[in-house]
Amino acid sequence: MTSTIGLATSLALRNWATPGGPNGWLRWRGSWHKARIVRSRALDSAQLKAAYRFFSNEEIDSDGVLSSHVAQTLGRMRQVPVVLAVQDTTEFNLAHLPETTGLGLGTGGNRHGFLMHSLLAVTPDGLPLGVLGMKTWVRDPEEAGKGKQRRKRDIRDKESVKWLEGLERLETLKVQCPDTHVVGVSDREGDVYDVFIAPRSTGVDWLVRAAWNRRVEHPEKYLWDAVEAAPALGQTTLQVPGSGKTPARSAQLTLRCLPVQLRPPRSRPGKEANVEVFVIHALETDAPEGVDPLEWMLLTSVPTHTHEQVLERLAWYTRRWTIESWHRVLKSGCRVEARQFGDLDRFVRATALFAVISWRILYATLLARLDGDLPCEVLLQPIEWRALYCRVHQTKKTPAKIPSLAQAVLWIAKLGGYLGRKSDRPPGPTPIWRGFLSLHEITEMYRIFQQDE
Repeated sequence: MTSTIGLATSLALRNWATPGGPNGWLRWRGSWHKARIVRSRALDSAQLKAAYRFFSNEEIDSDGVLSSHVAQTLGRMRQVPVVLAVQDTTEFNLAHLPETTGLGLGTGGNRHGFLMHSLLAVTPDGLPLGVLGMKTWVRDPEEAGKGKQRRKRDIRDKESVKWLEGLERLETLKVQCPDTHVVGVSDREGDVYDVFIAPRSTGVDWLVRAAWNRRVEHPEKYLWDAVEAAPALGQTTLQVPGSGKTPARSAQLTLRCLPVQLRPPRSRPGKEANVEVFVIHALETDAPEGVDPLEWMLLTSVPTHTHEQVLERLAWYTRRWTIESWHRVLKSGCRVEARQFGDLDRFVRATALFAVISWRILYATLLARLDGDLPCEVLLQPIEWRALYCRVHQTKKTPAKIPSLAQAVLWIAKLGGYLGRKSDRPPGPTPIWRGFLSLHEITEMYRIFQQDE
């Protein structure tokens, strides 16, 4: 089992360098280097068969692939007081693989793919601690166009049950990190009343961006009106980065918060009692002409009353984008949609493996920024950093002192094409995953040479 997983991981790492990959990096680095990289990533037929046997093994499911990683993630969670468990859904479009079986409808024009809902543990500083779970499914073509009928169904018969299952997953895992406060974070799709009324253990909470102007027990009757009628708690300034022709700007946000009693949806009057939630509202004042003002309306089960608490909840929500970065690495780096596994089950097993690899890339990227003075062995095995050092410095001798994490990640990024000029931003996931590809090959060669000494 161990050797087969190693081969499967090797297959994943080496496929990061396939021609025509993200940003066409093999093209601009020159034809000689391109040919050398393409040859170096090839697996022999025995290795390739072993890897595909692993992905075809019906006794292995995504939970089995992730179990060891989840256990290690929980260990990291026990070391911090607060963990944000970010939930999100992404879609894999395999319309270019019409012979692949077991697939279903997606969104928009995607009529041949599958969906994945996942939980990623993130610190309030934005460091991803690991994957906590993933669920994959396909949409039945016969369910297309039946949205109104689905609204009348029980939550367990709807796709939106994924948000409730995510919270229930946190309940299960919380037992293994009893001293850590776990907060599930969701975007507007996660604004589901069943989540708000679900039973929770002490130390498990949720934070979601509001999508619906829900009814409330308040003189203003509806959520948005009730919040806007509340007195302002204070203001904060947000630096908005530029995009394209839109210049960067400073946005002044007015902050409000209040507890409210949400009333049940009209579709089920009398079935549930009201539920208390804490509302956080941030609205840009004096937005530039022609620019829509920034606005966030957040709902949470975490008591929120003060200006400081409001800022903390807003900061928590901004960490939701970490899971989107992870999805980008999973798709663009590991190129799951480019695989040709033939059926859904193999894709799912492979996606679980690639999910861990993608996490490691993002973890390396962000940990080096947040705590770069750590020894690099928090990320790399001794043989990996020694091989890296010898390759970068063109030497056979390794230093007595372990290099710092920031230095090691910089070397890895430079292997992946990062130039490291004074004006350059810190390396992102793209050059780092390319660098890990090279490091994988360098380490294997270093291991062979060490056997001869």
